[in-house]
Amino acid sequence: MASPILIRPIQLADVEAFAQMRIEAVRDYPLAFTADLGQTQGRSMDEWKELAARNAGDGAEVIMLADAGRALAGMSGVFVPKAGKLAHVGTIWGVYVRPAFRGQNVGRRLLEACIDWARKQRLVALKLSVVAGNDAAQRCYERCGFATYGVEPVAVRWEGKLYDEVLMGLRLEGGFDVS
Repeated sequence: MASPILIRPIQLADVEAFAQMRIEAVRDYPLAFTADLGQTQGRSMDEWKELAARNAGDGAEVIMLADAGRALAGMSGVFVPKAGKLAHVGTIWGVYVRPAFRGQNVGRRLLEACIDWARKQRLVALKLSVVAGNDAAQRCYERCGFATYGVEPVAVRWEGKLYDEVLMGLRLEGGFDVS
């Protein structure tokens, strides 16, 4: 029987496994992640440790991990700007579920953990973007309450092609109103 998957904030002990998973995500799904593979692979272990320490959930940022016991199953983060006029809205980033764990609601659970964390931080809303055509990810976000509020045209360039990004948001009191 498989171990239950625990959703929790990143810890320093996770750094190596997290770094490997992040590199895997950026390498294997380059269109889903705007991070540069060379820069991601080039981070020193000290930089990965600093990222983990800054995102343990006790500050203005968090990385949630799906811990399957022997391996990490997935990840998702929330970034909150430090500028006072912008610090009421967080941005979901880096949502990834390893292929072996897909179809088990891991993505939904990671997002719900990020939403719960954002509520505890008293954020007003969360936003994210997803490359147009990534229908599975968009459906997952919609199931978690995110709604499309716009499209950023030609937001991503990959291998000579331009892609739009769908902009989605969630007002934590319910509904995302851009008026």
